Amino acid sequence: MSENNQSSYRSIFKATSLFGGVQVYQILIQIIKSKFVAVLLGPAGVGIMGLYQSGLQLVQQISSMGLAQSAVRDVSEAYGNNDLQRIDKTVTIIRKLVWITGLLGLIIVACCSPLLSKASFGNYDYTLPFIILSVTLLIDQLSAGQRVVLQGMRRLKDLAKCTAFGVTFGLITSIPLYYWLGVDGIVPTLILNSLCSLTLSWLYSRKIKIEKVQVTPKKTIEQGQQMLVMGVSMSLSGIFVTMVSYVIRSFIQGNGGVEEVGLFQAGFVIMTTYVGMVMNAIGTDFYPRLAAINKDNIKCREAVSQQGEIGVMILGPMLTFCLVFMPFVLHILYSDSFLAANEYVTWACLGMMLRFGAWIISYLFVAKAESKLFIKVELSANVYYLIFSLLGYKYLGLTGLGLAFAIEYVVYFLQCYLIARKRYNFRFSHSFIKCYGAQLLSVVACLTIVMLFDGWLKYSLGCAVIAISCFLGIKGLNERMNLMSFVKNKIARK
Repeated sequence: MSENNQSSYRSIFKATSLFGGVQVYQILIQIIKSKFVAVLLGPAGVGIMGLYQSGLQLVQQISSMGLAQSAVRDVSEAYGNNDLQRIDKTVTIIRKLVWITGLLGLIIVACCSPLLSKASFGNYDYTLPFIILSVTLLIDQLSAGQRVVLQGMRRLKDLAKCTAFGVTFGLITSIPLYYWLGVDGIVPTLILNSLCSLTLSWLYSRKIKIEKVQVTPKKTIEQGQQMLVMGVSMSLSGIFVTMVSYVIRSFIQGNGGVEEVGLFQAGFVIMTTYVGMVMNAIGTDFYPRLAAINKDNIKCREAVSQQGEIGVMILGPMLTFCLVFMPFVLHILYSDSFLAANEYVTWACLGMMLRFGAWIISYLFVAKAESKLFIKVELSANVYYLIFSLLGYKYLGLTGLGLAFAIEYVVYFLQCYLIARKRYNFRFSHSFIKCYGAQLLSVVACLTIVMLFDGWLKYSLGCAVIAISCFLGIKGLNERMNLMSFVKNKIARK
């Protein structure tokens, strides 16, 4: 393998490892924080906090216009072309837009606070707290604007530090306030957490020298139009997901009861949060890197395949492990009463593997700012996922939901690939196909073992497949980036 390719793979692996570590750290902090909050506030306090956050997030999802995601593309493209003037202008426009969208969110929450209080709590007693919390929408949007600059200009270590320190300070500041004020500490804690995030993002982003450019409000809107259009498309995608999730959970509750909803929720969280952290880690670096070369289809094809190879060699072993040992995972994270969630998780693991293949292609639509295409693809995907899920649960219960998840991503994978093939002449490299095929077979093998066997035979055969999957992953990483030498050098430096 050429030195350039090896360097490229190493860069991808470093970024994935960096943000993978941050994701794990965030989850651990969240677990610790949840335990303290549960003890100090009790179920009622946790419920109040959840209702505050869900109300604010709903407004934020609309008012932010997806700017935090879409603006990364413009900064990355300017940075990739080393166009300093365009970087200065783009960052200036983004900073103006986050003020506009942040103030919009603040005004909406402040004006609608009686409605939010009534909808969330069934009375108007929480109107004033919602008015006070409206400032967090402005603070969080300003923080998002700073993080866009860090991500777009590939200041990945600074972004990782900003995230890690943010959740740490959030934990440190939350516990004393909850201990001292109890439920009354929820509002000041949420505001303080937002201020911590803004302060950290500002401290790291100020290291980047950006020249101030005079841009009128009219020009800001005109030149930020593409960002806003793409951002609104991404926001709509998130709203579609929220709506579909709500309908599915309501359908489960109506047909199987609250307990079934809890089992589904437990399995869904494991798949999207714990296993999905691999994708979140990859996306932080992959999106700006792809956006920087979005006009070159050949380079995009290489980037997608290379990123896919590294990702699948990490994800494959994780999914095989989940398939075999999920009963133990459910016991540790929840309790034995949640073991039935494994009916969903078993098929959902296969769905996650298929999802990954579709997911790395779908980034092309975002990187190329194909807003109309992106929203059509996402809307259609949510429609057939909803249909598959309702039918699956009606006839097969939780197993049907897992199967629906897997079938959705078979269709979505084909949909994304065929569109990308037609529009961008996209195709996967032979190296990716070989790597992905091997790990997909490992997942299918574990799925088959889990469904056909039990007891010691299930675990012995399952462990053999996990070992093969891990061996293929390590071997593949070593071939692409001389992993063993990379690890030895890291250890030697310490």
